[in-house]
Amino acid sequence: MWLGIPAGLIYTVFFIVPIITAFFYSFTDWNMDRMGDAKFIGLRNIVNLFQDEVFLRSLWNTLLFAFSTTVLKTIVGLLLALLVVQKFKGNSIFRTLFYLPCVLSCMIVGLLFTGVLKKDGLINNFLIAIGHGDLARDWLGSYGTAILWIIIIEVWMWAGFTMFLFISGLQSISREYYESAQIDGASSWHQFQKITLPLLAPSFTVVVTLNITGGLKVFDLVYSLTGGGPGFDTQVLSTYTYRAFGMGLLGKSSASALILSVFIVGVTFLLNKFLRSREVDT
Repeated sequence: MWLGIPAGLIYTVFFIVPIITAFFYSFTDWNMDRMGDAKFIGLRNIVNLFQDEVFLRSLWNTLLFAFSTTVLKTIVGLLLALLVVQKFKGNSIFRTLFYLPCVLSCMIVGLLFTGVLKKDGLINNFLIAIGHGDLARDWLGSYGTAILWIIIIEVWMWAGFTMFLFISGLQSISREYYESAQIDGASSWHQFQKITLPLLAPSFTVVVTLNITGGLKVFDLVYSLTGGGPGFDTQVLSTYTYRAFGMGLLGKSSASALILSVFIVGVTFLLNKFLRSREVDT
């Protein structure tokens, strides 16, 4: 018991107290100009946020990013897992290569891809070299291509992590099910539909929950690639909160963080409950 006190104090000071403080100040007009004179204004911050076009764009971008990356990472991760779970020479090398991107810092990845995607970057130089200079553009300079590349880079980074979660699930499925199905003449596709997918349900629960939660909290990749630009086009809730805090609007940024937290908890809870109801007993 006594050994747990230091950890409990650290957790309280650095997690519990800031959460309570942010919750309180989200209902005030606290800002840098009046640090010691915050006034209670009720739900005005929250109402104003939902009337702010930039906040609504940030909310839409967050939802788009979270759900699209979750779907893509789940599909790509499952396909990679089905590939490398097979026994063949060099299996471990492929697992390492697919997993490698997720150990890199998001800020480093963002800086690297900024160099690749900028107007005089690698992609445009390659297009010019092969005679398709008319296709060259500033890939991070318009909303459509910028948000697309952010999603692609996120999937590239984390599909390998998803792959390993699915590998664990695939390895836990007894071979007896497949042997029985083969005796009954079931095709590989039928085995995948009736055995692999249902018995992978617990893995899908973990994968989808982690990816949705991470997608809703995205900050560093967007910040390092576009900073929320061009303009406010690729702003997400985390970068919106960060920018509001940097402008000294502490009450507004606290309210934005509160909305994000409630949203994450609600979506995660409902999604986890639904996915758990789809799991089957082995």
